[in-house]
Amino acid sequence: MAEHTFRLKADWPGGRNSVGRIAAGHLQTQISIPPEMDGPGVGTNPDEMLLGAAATCYIITLAAMIERADLPLQEMELQSEGIVDVTKGVITYKQIIHKPVIALTSAAGEQDYVKLNTLIEKAEANCMISRAVRGNVDVSVSPTIR
Repeated sequence: MAEHTFRLKADWPGGRNSVGRIAAGHLQTQISIPPEMDGPGVGTNPDEMLLGAAATCYIITLAAMIERADLPLQEMELQSEGIVDVTKGVITYKQIIHKPVIALTSAAGEQDYVKLNTLIEKAEANCMISRAVRGNVDVSVSPTIR
């Protein structure tokens, strides 16, 4: 079994509406509470970071699966949405929706598209971040195939 350790350092200078900094490998940025939650909106925030982790994990997992399946990928892009619910002061990360847009080359046949559709769902189920939040955050995929 291989284990990988990732480290993050966070500096926070004060109260709720302060602006802090995080550093983790190549990720170095300011952090604060988003304006939607009455914060200063400087840098990034936990909501964006969770969405970013889920989205990048999904697209990298899908790309690896497409490559292993030897599908003739032309291009792929992804937009993802994170929905946070605030009810009676309780903040809950409710849902993440991945919206991949995928194009195969003209060499693709019908079986390639069948396999692609399977991989689109399989990638979400196998993504490490999706597995980590499963049971707490609903993660779904709404693909567009060209």
